[in-house]
Amino acid sequence: MGSSESCPMTDTKLKRIAWLSTREPKKVFHQLMHHFSETSLADCFHELDGRKAVGADGVTKDKYGERLDENIRDLTARMKRMAYRPGPVREVLIPKPDKPDATRPLGVSNLEDKIVQKMMQKVLESIYEPIMLPCSYGFRPNKSCHDAIRALRQHLFRNEVETVIDVDISNFFGTIDRHLLEQILRQKIGDQRLIRYIHRMFKAGILRNDELAVDDEGVVQGSMCSPVLANIYAHYVIDVWFEEVVKKHCKGRVEQFRYCDDMVVCCRYQSDTERIKRALVNRLAKYNLRLNEAKTRCVPFSKRQLICERKRNTFDFLGFTFYWGRSIRGAVIPKLKTSKKRLCNKLKRFTQWIKEVKDRMKLKQVWELACAKLKGHFQYYGVSFNGESIQQFLHEAKRILFHWLNRRSQRRSFSWEKFQLFIDRHPLPPVKIHHKFF
Repeated sequence: MGSSESCPMTDTKLKRIAWLSTREPKKVFHQLMHHFSETSLADCFHELDGRKAVGADGVTKDKYGERLDENIRDLTARMKRMAYRPGPVREVLIPKPDKPDATRPLGVSNLEDKIVQKMMQKVLESIYEPIMLPCSYGFRPNKSCHDAIRALRQHLFRNEVETVIDVDISNFFGTIDRHLLEQILRQKIGDQRLIRYIHRMFKAGILRNDELAVDDEGVVQGSMCSPVLANIYAHYVIDVWFEEVVKKHCKGRVEQFRYCDDMVVCCRYQSDTERIKRALVNRLAKYNLRLNEAKTRCVPFSKRQLICERKRNTFDFLGFTFYWGRSIRGAVIPKLKTSKKRLCNKLKRFTQWIKEVKDRMKLKQVWELACAKLKGHFQYYGVSFNGESIQQFLHEAKRILFHWLNRRSQRRSFSWEKFQLFIDRHPLPPVKIHHKFF
């Protein structure tokens, strides 16, 4: 079952859905399950990454692909007669990026479930992507966290802002009300079979320490459908409400920038700040979400702070700290750098990693992985104004490597001079600005 011929056909059908949704934003789609065909599901299988973790049933992509035609045919037939039931999700705990000692749960689905979820993700994106608002950036096609950061900085640069609300929603993925989410989906999806399959996916359960648990709320992080479902929920609960209600009742211009559950609101006048915050608390509570009052801050962020030599306030967004600084010509402009907390945690995790692998791998392998980690850090944090922070990260990473590579045996492997010669022969990735904001 080849995917080269079927991909254009599947894409054309999905583009047709997107076109209809663009032309009629309130259109209800009654016939969607026919998109879950043998060809489209086979395409989804080929798009899956076979290196990802295996689900509870232990079936790998290679094993499933040995009898791909037969397996896809059987899956399609079961979906048509409503006999397909998603399997339980295996829970894996991974460290949080900003809290190495804390963990967050990720769900690993069975391979067959991933195929269905992939197709469901495509269908949902085709329906909802055309009606999503520009203020939303998380988990959307052709939108990235750097787009959100660039848009936020441009707004601060071009518009007068007195206060920024740094919003923190408590456990967003884990507290989404499934019943309310289904009601939201029914506004655009009239195909009851697709709604039933989404309901079954919610009720599949989670395997925690080999015990099956069925939660009544939340969407499983790690599922291919979870990001788009969370975006749909946030679109109706936050974005549309903010655009149609909040902006009309504010004295000055207000704009929000949201990357999934990470959100900031820029207010022209400070008097609007507390009203927006109170209204947001009530709005989230109406949909069984909760604002983290301890972490949500109203930050005075006017460029006059720098002009008047007052204490400069900062706020964090997507791992970066925003602050006011001066350009080469002396103009006051918004700048950003790696969050101090994120920088420290990244170095801690780098140290923990080198301690674990230094005695289990050859030096060449350790060095290649270290270079890959540094390259990944530079590609994300290599933005305008942040050269000093990524240079600092490289300097500290060198010191960590020198210290722990010297502990691979009882004898010192390197002096600092020899280590520098080793780096000259095997260069580390160069510090580079990958994302320019001007």
